[in-house]
Amino acid sequence: MAIPDFQSIFLPYLKLLADGKPHATNEMEEQLAQYFHLTDDERKELLPSGKQARFRNRIAWTSAHLKQARLIEPVSRGTYKITERGISVLAENPAALNLHSLMRFPEFQEWRTKRNTGNETSTDAAQEQQVQDQSSAQTPEEILEATHQTLRNLLAKDLLEQVRSSSPLFFEQVVIDLLVAMGYGGSRAEAASLTKQSGDEGIDGLIKEDRLGLDTIYVQAKRWEAAVGRPVVQAFAGSLEGARARKGVLLTTSRFSADAKSYVDKIEKKIVLIDGERLADLMIEHNVGVSEAQSYVVKKINTDYFGEE
Repeated sequence: MAIPDFQSIFLPYLKLLADGKPHATNEMEEQLAQYFHLTDDERKELLPSGKQARFRNRIAWTSAHLKQARLIEPVSRGTYKITERGISVLAENPAALNLHSLMRFPEFQEWRTKRNTGNETSTDAAQEQQVQDQSSAQTPEEILEATHQTLRNLLAKDLLEQVRSSSPLFFEQVVIDLLVAMGYGGSRAEAASLTKQSGDEGIDGLIKEDRLGLDTIYVQAKRWEAAVGRPVVQAFAGSLEGARARKGVLLTTSRFSADAKSYVDKIEKKIVLIDGERLADLMIEHNVGVSEAQSYVVKKINTDYFGEE
């Protein structure tokens, strides 16, 4: 079963608290995972940031919303129990609970209709927000991260187009800057002295694996439009012998054929293939050819600060 959206968790979460006893979040997660028949892999699935499990994040937002509706209340850190209002809601035997149904409670409505500045929205804006909330299956973090990923994908596409349209000399600079930013080649001057033009609008040369030069890596980069096939990769593998290198990195602004990818998995030499999409991602990750346009900091409660013995 797929991971349920956080609104689908509202009712089963509240029902698990129906006994009136305090329940810890970790305990609730275990029971909810069983209720929704989630596999271990589904429970381990992370948000795009890789910092939090998606299911745990949705449970956290479930408890936050039910708390704002005064259906549950905190007993201690990460532990909740049902309120009298929550018991009354369950007594109605609802088929489901969602954001729209929680809007009947004044405290929840006030919380949902306030702007970030603390001012209340207009009635029309509040109603529009309700419609959006009803159709949303994502938590705020998921929406934020999905938007960030969309912007990153658009940036990667534009960045790759810039690289493809650059001159061979500038392409060499991009490759060197990226490798140095990733920790290879020592200084940029050292890295630049170890590369050369290959004659086919690419880079062909050796670079240090680390700043001490304990090992060398053979590097080849091709500013191509067409896919790089197996013959090119085989020739590259042969070049490693002549360069007395055991490892190689083959980069391209295009893509690798299936045969090329299959070939590197079968040979003894260690060769890493980096296609255009991965090249753009690495440039963004290591700040090569990009600059920060805006930064948003998402903060949360420091539970250690409020922990009372």
